[in-house]
Amino acid sequence: MRESLAQAPSASTEELQEIARSVRRNIVRMTHAAKTGHPGGSLSSVEILTVLYFRIMRHDPKKPSWPDRDRFILSKGHATPLMYSVLAEAGYIDPDDLLTFRQLGTKLQGHTVMGKPPGVEMSAGALGMGLSFSLGAALAARLDGRDYRVYCLLSDGDNQEGQTWEAAMAAGHYNTANLTAIIDRNHIQNDGYSDYQRYDEDGQSPDEPGGWVMEDNHTANIMNLEPFEDKWRAFGWDTKRIKGHDFDAITTALQDAREDDEQPTAIICETTKGKGVSFMENNPDFHGKAPSDEQLAQALQELGFKE
Repeated sequence: MRESLAQAPSASTEELQEIARSVRRNIVRMTHAAKTGHPGGSLSSVEILTVLYFRIMRHDPKKPSWPDRDRFILSKGHATPLMYSVLAEAGYIDPDDLLTFRQLGTKLQGHTVMGKPPGVEMSAGALGMGLSFSLGAALAARLDGRDYRVYCLLSDGDNQEGQTWEAAMAAGHYNTANLTAIIDRNHIQNDGYSDYQRYDEDGQSPDEPGGWVMEDNHTANIMNLEPFEDKWRAFGWDTKRIKGHDFDAITTALQDAREDDEQPTAIICETTKGKGVSFMENNPDFHGKAPSDEQLAQALQELGFKE
């Protein structure tokens, strides 16, 4: 467990790597113990939350209701294994409590519940609610004369919901520069692949020739979001697309967002669902399935842990 300060912490890259490795360990252990949960989309966002909590956000686990704290809103509210694991690393939760995940009477429910545990800012269920909630929090800061920032993590599925785009339009209209939307763009959801576009292995920008590749198994389109950046920009957001497992790229994008005082920022993070566990990577089966005993052992071995 690490103690965060009432200001933005500044973990080194090596420290972030170790935190992320521990978070991934806890994600697979928690879902295995509960025999249920959402490991795939939790694993894809590990680097994003690690940077937020250990490099960017101003927060204090000893004062979780501190009025000037930065707010993190988990719109993809089923990714609770990720949320709780990061909160444990940051000092909000006793790590020993993580294995009570989804058990009767636990505070660690399958979807987030505001204040349970401390550090959870919004109760979530159906997708699409988080950006509206985040916009309200961002506008409240303006009304209250406070300088905190609001960060909202959305999924592919969140961006298929109309409520998300209504919030995006309103945020642009009100120039809520203290609001940052972060999209975990792993291209997979419960029903399969959401579309066929992927970053290539060199991480080239989509503005560069050859920046996208198409794979034969990425054709079961559920609801195509592209041209994704153009849509966010049309609503008045400063928009960028980055490699979502690169600590430095995430840090730079979030720092740029913090310095923008004219418009909200949308950061599209190209990620791999199930990142870090070979049999979960790019595998729709593990959107909402827990690992077996044998799979847990393999996952822990791949992550460099014995148990």
